[in-house]
Amino acid sequence: MIRTENLGKTFGAKAAVADLTLAVPPGEFLCFLGPNGAGKTTTLKMLAGLLRPTSGRALIGGFDVATQPVEAKRLLGYVPDQPFLYEKLTSSEFMRFVAGLYGMAEDGLGQRIEAYLAEFGIADAAAQLIGDLSHGMRQKLAFAATFLHDPRALVVDEPWVGLDPRSVRTVKTYLRRRVDAGLTVFMSTHTLSIAEEVADRIAIIHLGRLVALGTVAEIKALAARPGTLEDVFLELTRGEE
Repeated sequence: MIRTENLGKTFGAKAAVADLTLAVPPGEFLCFLGPNGAGKTTTLKMLAGLLRPTSGRALIGGFDVATQPVEAKRLLGYVPDQPFLYEKLTSSEFMRFVAGLYGMAEDGLGQRIEAYLAEFGIADAAAQLIGDLSHGMRQKLAFAATFLHDPRALVVDEPWVGLDPRSVRTVKTYLRRRVDAGLTVFMSTHTLSIAEEVADRIAIIHLGRLVALGTVAEIKALAARPGTLEDVFLELTRGEE
């Protein structure tokens, strides 16, 4: 459902991502880990079509994001680390705006919007201006809007920023339930404990290159001594300076 083939992105002389090849099948939760500056957000932006690759390609559902963007994005949901929301719209108006972008039919749309706002615990904010919402409520609105068109693949960049523990659990449980129903998730995070809990597989990127890929147990087995995911992560990304 999500595939990269020799994907690369350079900025001047710097290779932010180099020769990245990954395949994430339907119904898998992949956590994408790496130090700051490793190339995680650049990769996710290429998957979402916000950056054009310098080399290789990114595919969603078999569609090349660069050359078949409309087909790819029909299948894709994307939550950046800092979602952009129109502050002069209410939560409900923003949901309708997103529905319009995807050409969703009006029939049943109101009930669908209400259901997703309730799912993420922000039903009471339906008539509130986004500019008046807390950061955490904005993050939950971004998730509600992302799922409105029922994507088959989800790309998420560090989703836990600004969420309280209850909201983290709500989002985490919802994502896991959707993955079990067939959704594919490609999530970047620095929260290793959550990655260890939810991931079917983990990919670790360092200095723009993939350095490890496998289940949590397989990744942990890479440690020189038995330890936590954090221990392995620190070993594999040592010397980033």
